[in-house]
Amino acid sequence: MRLSGYEDFEHITFERRPPGVMLVTLDRPEVLNAANVRLHREMSEVWAVVDADDEVRVSVVTGSGRAFSAGGDLEMIEEMTTSYEAMVTQWRDAGAIVEKMLAAEKPIVSAINGVAVGAGLAVGLLADVSVIGESARISDGHVRLGVAAGDHAAALWPLLCGMARAKYYLLTGEFVTGRQAAEMGLVTRCVPDGEVLAEAMSVAERLAAGPQLALRWTKRVMNQWMRQALPIFGESLALEMLGFLGPDVREGVDAIREKRDPRFPSAS
Repeated sequence: MRLSGYEDFEHITFERRPPGVMLVTLDRPEVLNAANVRLHREMSEVWAVVDADDEVRVSVVTGSGRAFSAGGDLEMIEEMTTSYEAMVTQWRDAGAIVEKMLAAEKPIVSAINGVAVGAGLAVGLLADVSVIGESARISDGHVRLGVAAGDHAAALWPLLCGMARAKYYLLTGEFVTGRQAAEMGLVTRCVPDGEVLAEAMSVAERLAAGPQLALRWTKRVMNQWMRQALPIFGESLALEMLGFLGPDVREGVDAIREKRDPRFPSAS
């Protein structure tokens, strides 16, 4: 499945804003924009489509409704525990989200509204500038599911907030509020909930009015810091996928669905 134009996307919508800003909205609000197989792929493909649009200088990514993205759809996760093909597909797409966001030429601003977990959080934090609401809640979430921290966090969090905090939050899976995320350095800026998109658009408009090659080349150079961590990311993603073959993740899915604390077999 290769997505070459805006019309190819099912779960992402697009709105042009002056001057040269594209508003990119994750659009499955009925499930808090959780990523199913299609949206997971779209999260990686969208950046090349934006880069190819000569009328766009900067993109702003946000979530429809009251969440940014609640992570992976449980049906998709359950399929990964029983289907080798499904697991390989998600291994490829999860890797592509990180690699293609780092390769994107044009600046990306995220407007993190509400909860952001897993693959959705990867998109929010990999943006060049991230704006979050005060009461938004973010979590890597993998250990609560019963798999290793993959997606992005093992590579990115130590760089953003330091190793000690990164280890704590990735090992515990605790949620962090928008205010805490800003204080820790996980995001660029925290604003009142009702001002998230407006602030993100303000930043994007400022970038769109700037020297485009200088901005893109500065972004390219700064992203080399994260590229150095790609081997770490690759191992974390492989170990995450290996975890989907074990019994802990099945209990993790059941616990999330039943809204209770998990009782992992490996801890029995």
